[in-house]
Amino acid sequence: MKRFWTATLAAAGCALAIGMTWQVVAQQPAFPTKPIRLIFGFAPGGSGDLAARLLADVATRTLGQHVVVENRTGANGMIAAEAIARSAPDGYSMLYCTTGNMTIITELPGTKLAVNPATELMGVSQMLRSTFGLVVGKDSPWKTTKDILDAARAKPGTVSYASPGVGSVQHLSGELLSQKTGVKMVHVPYRGSQAAIQDLASGQTGFSITNLGDTIPHIRQGTLRLIALGDPLGRQFFPDAPMIGDVVPGFETYAWFGLCGPVGLPPAVIKRWEEAMKATVDDPTVSKKLLDNGMVPAFADSAALNKTMEENRRGYREVIRAAGIKAE
Repeated sequence: MKRFWTATLAAAGCALAIGMTWQVVAQQPAFPTKPIRLIFGFAPGGSGDLAARLLADVATRTLGQHVVVENRTGANGMIAAEAIARSAPDGYSMLYCTTGNMTIITELPGTKLAVNPATELMGVSQMLRSTFGLVVGKDSPWKTTKDILDAARAKPGTVSYASPGVGSVQHLSGELLSQKTGVKMVHVPYRGSQAAIQDLASGQTGFSITNLGDTIPHIRQGTLRLIALGDPLGRQFFPDAPMIGDVVPGFETYAWFGLCGPVGLPPAVIKRWEEAMKATVDDPTVSKKLLDNGMVPAFADSAALNKTMEENRRGYREVIRAAGIKAE
């Protein structure tokens, strides 16, 4: 009898504890209940910063809490990434992330990382694609992708391509073109996109495979010419442009921007952020502003973005290793 009452009381205690646990969970307020930080790892004023602020505006309305963009620059976006990786996984501190600081930097030998984005951060949702195109200066003799490749084959080491720095998507796009065609071309790195574009426009470098957001104004002004697109989504801007892939089968390149957070975010928080991102991308005013600045609205949920990041890391790893590229 004593054993019976002991077992009964123990079972009752367990039931009470479980009931209290469920009560506590049920009483937890739904996310969010306070203001949110959205950290972007680059300076204000660029296309990525514009997109982050558009997201913050719509998310403030969708989530019912103020979302504040904080620019925390340095180390190619890794200062911001470190801040988020070390924050609580509760959804109140999030990273407006990019292809570079989530995928390329993890594969670049010689990079000293305070945190590893591949293991300490996760994708929450994608907002847009930054489409890429092959551009040349207005006075360039080249009219097609084939013209460039033929010139590089005829005089090895004389055809150069510009990028905003070693390990950038632009650098790896040029190297990918070289590897897929077996044609050696000279990489000329700059400190930022604008310096690279200026020298390209003046004929100091041969070509660049770079994002249309930076080059569309120059193309429209006639200081640069678009030769071909690296991403099919670029046809939203130039519907009649050929693809680099028409000449180099399998070639495709682009960058993406989205939302990332620390590993361990609760599923309910991820879902709320996915809803906020979807509302942003579906907003007609936001879509128009993105397109006006050479960016294509392209929502993807957390699972899809994390899959994209895995594919990006694998692809960039192959290009980097084949070329022996190292961080400077």
